[in-house]
Formats: sequence, structure tokens, C-alpha cells
Amino acid sequence: MNLLLQKYRILGKKGEGTFSEVLKCQKINDGSYWACKKMKQTYDSIEQVNNLREVQAMRRLSPHANILELQEVIFDKKSGTLVLICELMDMNIYELIRGKRHYLPERKVRHYMYQLMKSIDHMHRNGIFHRDVKPENILIKEDVLKLADFGSCRSVYSKQPYTEYISTRWYRAPECLLTDGYYTYKMDMWSTGCVFFEVLSLRPLFPGSNEVDQIAKIHDILGTPDPAVLNKMKKSRGMNFNFPSKKGSGLEKMLTHVTSEAIDLIYKMCTYDPDERISAKQAIRHPYFKEYRDADKRAVAHAKAKRGDDSKMIKKLDGINPVRSPEVIKDLYTSRSDRKVPDTDLALIASLPKAQALPSHPPIFKDKKRRRHRHHGDNYSNQTGLLPKVPMHTSTFNPTFQTSSFPTFKQVHNANSLSLLPSINSSYKNHHKASNKMNKSMFGHSHYLPSLDRRGAGF
Repeated sequence: MNLLLQKYRILGKKGEGTFSEVLKCQKINDGSYWACKKMKQTYDSIEQVNNLREVQAMRRLSPHANILELQEVIFDKKSGTLVLICELMDMNIYELIRGKRHYLPERKVRHYMYQLMKSIDHMHRNGIFHRDVKPENILIKEDVLKLADFGSCRSVYSKQPYTEYISTRWYRAPECLLTDGYYTYKMDMWSTGCVFFEVLSLRPLFPGSNEVDQIAKIHDILGTPDPAVLNKMKKSRGMNFNFPSKKGSGLEKMLTHVTSEAIDLIYKMCTYDPDERISAKQAIRHPYFKEYRDADKRAVAHAKAKRGDDSKMIKKLDGINPVRSPEVIKDLYTSRSDRKVPDTDLALIASLPKAQALPSHPPIFKDKKRRRHRHHGDNYSNQTGLLPKVPMHTSTFNPTFQTSSFPTFKQVHNANSLSLLPSINSSYKNHHKASNKMNKSMFGHSHYLPSLDRRGAGF
């Protein structure tokens, strides 16, 4: 805690859960505001902190516009205290809708849900599923939504069965309720569908008082599933699977004020059979989000066009226009070190005052023989042969990113539930190779169970 107080001023408490409390703090040196998540558990070493799934997940998923940013990790070795410094948001989704008498505009809800879908898709693409998606773990600031609290997350490639009592009960998928931990990343989509309904209707979709009541409430609305679906979940915990046949009341009567596309998307997210449940990538492509998909495409096209204009400008300055000032030539070749400076341009640059002379660049080796015999200790011995080495500055309390908990993606030949997940790009694989063996001791920590701050995880 002393290390925290050296850098930050504590302004007050934002909230408290079972395993941590969140404080609002101000950075002393620049006055910026941050959220400090102080863990209640103490830790023995920086290696133990580095192996926490929450720390690893936030680093792997960063940067992303809809994932909460982890700014700094502060570990006080003497006391064993761990604090995560994260960006400060205004409120969570539960606080947004709590006590409201009037529905939120559907356009605003659509925008929030599109951002949530993008965060879930990004997370699943990177081999992680959250396991505790609920309104309290979804933060907003103005019109920006960010997914937070990765303390319960797992790798999509970790071995089943998982922890049984995971995810707050009201948002728990049927496969989490009916099996001994045999569920997949698709459980996040069920939870997201429940959140979607709650933000639209201002009330929870399946508010079960216990696990049996939870299943009953799901069947009341969605109906009892086909026996073939239940047979796939026979790895049960001794629950009676002889559910009375029932046709569900449906969502339409509870969402008379929203579009049919929104209802259709919730049905697809809350499909009983996880193998048939929609993925985050498919949800983003749903007609409900067409407006925001089109806006994203226009933004990408604009960015590409801007890069194209910059390239054309460089070509125009690079020899087409014969009238060029020494200053323009200096700026051009200073910013573009991928070419040799022509003698004619060197003469013009030489006319500049000495203090403004163009920095020298190493020669470009055109033949393989010269490149092969180059001295390995050369400051320019990177791939381009041009750029000097850049020193790396690591934060004093910012431990190195580890990937032991979240192995990189590999081809899965016999896993239908994972077939929709694309692989991470090759550059990411090369820099973050990891073992496929899970850290069993870390994965067994009981403190990764969800918080009981509202409505309870419920056993």
C-alpha cells in the first residue's frame, strides 16, 4: 500500500466485491484520475502476480476500445498487497438502469450492445472466455462501453471440466447449471443475451432464486428443450432431467417496445443448445447492427484513403517536382529512411545551416554477400538494416507479460464449438508463444469464483 500512496492520492471508494475493492485515485505527478482495484488476498512474489489470469488476460487483450485498460500493476513485496491501476469509468450497466422508470432509447442500447459484442469477439478470438458477464462487469463512460473484471476468465483450450459454480446465477447458461463443469466459451453469449434483455426491459430475464428455480424460469420463457439437447448434457450433477414438457411464453410479450430484430438476436444468444448458439462474430454480423457495421467500414475506408493520400504526397515530393527547397528535401529523407539520398539532393541539403544537416544513414546493402558478413554488433543490425535500436523502458511496478495461462491458438480438428474462432495473427504468435500445459496450481485458486455483490453467485 505504501508504494501506491507514493504515486497516487486516494480520493474515495467506488465499490467493493468479495475479493477486491475499487478506489478512485489521482496520480500525484500529473493530476489524472484512475481506478485502483485493490485485491484483498495477499501474494508472495511478483511471479505469482504475473501468473494471475486477470493480469495476463488484460494485457493480452490490450489495446482494444471496448476492453478496460490496465495502466499499471503495483505489487508491494513487503506487505504482499496487489493493486491494479485501471482507467476510470463513470458507472456500470447495473447502475445505469437501476431505478429507471422509462426505457432507454433503443438506439442507445443498440450502440452499447454492439460495443459489448466487439469486446466479446475480441476476447474469444484471443483464446479467452470471461465466465462472469453481467451488468456489474460492464462499464460505461459517456457513450463508450468497456468489458471489465477478468478474474474468472479461462483459456478456451484449458481442459474440462471447469469450476461448476461460475457466473452469477441469473446469467448462468443451461450447460453450466446441468453439467459438472462441461461448458465452453459459448456461455458468454448466453450471459450477454441476458444482459441485452435486461438493458432493454430494465428487469432481469431469468431471476432464479436457486439452481432448480433458475432452470424452471428458463423453461417458462424458452420452453423445455428437445430431449436430444438434454441427452448431450447427461454429465449431470444428479439433477432430475425429466422436465415436464412446456411451451415457453416467449420474449415478445415482455419486449413490446423494441424491434423484432432485437428479439431475434436475443433468441439466438439465449439458444438452449450451446452448439447452436450464435457466436460473437456472428452476432456482430446480425442485421440489428448493420448501421454500426457500416459506420465501422466507412471509418476503415477513410483511414486507408488518408494513408493513400500521404503516400501520394511522398511520391510527389520524391522527384516528380523538380523545384524543391533544401528544407523540404531534408524533411522528406529524415522521415523516410528507406532510400539512399541522391547526390543532387545531398548538395541541396549541404546548403542548409550545419545544425540542420540531415542525419547520416547507414548504407543500404544491396548484395547478399555484404549483408551476410555484416558485423553483428552493429547498431543497425535489425531487419531493415536502417533503423537504430530503441531502448525499452519498463515500469518499475509493471511486471512482464506472461502467457502461461492463455496458450496461443492452434488448429482444432474435432471441436465444433471452437470452429468459429479464427486464429491469432502470425506476428502475435511469434512474439507470444506459450506452453499448451495449464498451470494447475494457479487454475485451482478458489478466489476466482465470481463476486456476490448483487443477487449472489448462488449455490
